[in-house]
Amino acid sequence: MWVSSLVKVYPDQMPQEMAEKSLVALKKESVSVQIAYRYAGEREEFGEVKMQLLREGKEISSLGKEEETAFRCTEAETVRCKKEEETAPRLRIRQVNLVPCAYPCHPKRDEDYDRTKPGLYPDLLRKIPEEGFPLIPGQYRALWLDVDVPEGAPAGRYEIRVQLYRKPSLRLLTPEMLAERNLPEGELRLPSPERRLPETELNLPETEPITEMKIRLEVLPGVLPELPIRHTEWFHVDALAQYYQVPVFSEEHWNLIRSFIRTAVRNHCNMILTPVFTPPLDTAVGGERTTVQLVDVAVMGRNRYRFGFEKLLRWIRLCREEGMVYFEISHLFSQWGAVAAPKIMGEKEGSLQRLFGWETEASGEEYRLFLQAFLRELKEVLRKEGVLEQTYFHISDEPNLEQLSSYRAALDGVKEVLKDCKRMDALSDYHFFEEGLVPIPVCATNRLDPFLQKRPKELWCYYCTSQGEKVSNRFIAMPGYRTRVLGAQLYKERLDGFLHWGYNFYNSQYSLHPVNPYLCTDAGGAFPSGDPFIVYPGAEKEPEESIRIRLLDEAFSDFCAMKLLEQLTDRETVLACMDPEGELGIADYPKSAAAVENDRVRVNDALRKLLPLTQ
Repeated sequence: MWVSSLVKVYPDQMPQEMAEKSLVALKKESVSVQIAYRYAGEREEFGEVKMQLLREGKEISSLGKEEETAFRCTEAETVRCKKEEETAPRLRIRQVNLVPCAYPCHPKRDEDYDRTKPGLYPDLLRKIPEEGFPLIPGQYRALWLDVDVPEGAPAGRYEIRVQLYRKPSLRLLTPEMLAERNLPEGELRLPSPERRLPETELNLPETEPITEMKIRLEVLPGVLPELPIRHTEWFHVDALAQYYQVPVFSEEHWNLIRSFIRTAVRNHCNMILTPVFTPPLDTAVGGERTTVQLVDVAVMGRNRYRFGFEKLLRWIRLCREEGMVYFEISHLFSQWGAVAAPKIMGEKEGSLQRLFGWETEASGEEYRLFLQAFLRELKEVLRKEGVLEQTYFHISDEPNLEQLSSYRAALDGVKEVLKDCKRMDALSDYHFFEEGLVPIPVCATNRLDPFLQKRPKELWCYYCTSQGEKVSNRFIAMPGYRTRVLGAQLYKERLDGFLHWGYNFYNSQYSLHPVNPYLCTDAGGAFPSGDPFIVYPGAEKEPEESIRIRLLDEAFSDFCAMKLLEQLTDRETVLACMDPEGELGIADYPKSAAAVENDRVRVNDALRKLLPLTQ
């Protein structure tokens, strides 16, 4: 059955089927849908999926086992078919895998969770392996289909046809079959990516059809605008080096960084945490994280330093090549109050040493002079590279009211040198903005009301482990609509940015040790499963996406579609479409997949009427 991307398919529960078998997308938009199935056989088998994309009744592309769409052209149609290949919507199919959720939610929570008990939950999106997707007796499972619509795609109506097949079981192989190919029986027991056994060469029985399904696709004539607000998912460079066991900033590491950045950009991230020094985030007092320092430091004498920016420049250029627009410099002081310096390594007296760290008083003269020298040179490098205007600086993450004086003291040492720069921090207390300490507050969604009432010129929001009641979030145990609704909330409240701390945090809380995110989704039982990351570190040295990152991509596409409608009409028209009852807020959102989807349906309906007049 066709199932909305907002519905999570659990193995022991029949999911709700889509009422309307159709997808609608603007150009440059990606939309997703699921195919849920339940296998009635007695033993595990494997399935194969084949797909066709048709326009005006004519097949223009097909999808077999390979992830990317394959095109078929006769020699006489080469030119026309090449154009169709470049402009047709692209299909990508993956299987939805279950992951362990040992700590799905905090004890203090609301009722809007799919489930609250530890168990196996759907989240990981994995490329279908050579043997096929799993057909597990008595369980519901799902396939995840993405449709990426390029800018050049012809507007109009398409049809996607899907055929599911049961592949012949390896248990059906006979000694006679093996003898035909002179293959010992053991060859089939341990398949590997390096040794594949094509079915056709083994003369296996043909695949058995299971079902054929169809879904409509409508491509609207407009182009989805670029995301006009900032969106950052904190990128943890050390996690990649640790998990893949490669040296920091080796060529292998740089390749991993590029791959993970590319996936972030593809999912509407346009800003990246930039570790000029090892970020002092989620680190135990007195502890440290793996050094990932983009700026080299050498001590040249008392309060004199030489800085090397080669790695930073490589980082900036790589990020821009992949589509990143904005940069946020890692925090200049320790988390939760700015009482100490971050770990900073440098050459001193002929050896690499820790120059500053937990033992360094944040407001001390030595560190203050160091920062002033560093920031002056950093600003000049950023200016020459053409990104200073797109760069934001941090002082300390999540200070509370009791730490206001230490935050102020740390800020005083760099306030003058950063006076012409953008400065932001995540916080929950309005006093930090009211007293002029944080010009761009990034407020927790459950503490946002005072900021909305006395609104700063630029206002962002964030959520994390603490936002598990009344507000949207992206814990694995939450329903998909609770993640997707974020786009409408950001638009309704006119917020200028969204921040989350966990794109790929693969450590325990306080970074006491690394974790395997395929086995531990909760940072060692500290945070609700899914809070620390939205991508998994794939075996092919590329990220594997989660359901949640795709839901966030859809959320930000909703935001962009609303901005497009606003450009064509006005804000009141958009609000009438996406919030006709006027009830949507940060702490109030529709409690069903259909309701959240209908908000976008009404926006699409309005665009459909307007776009032919403006194209």
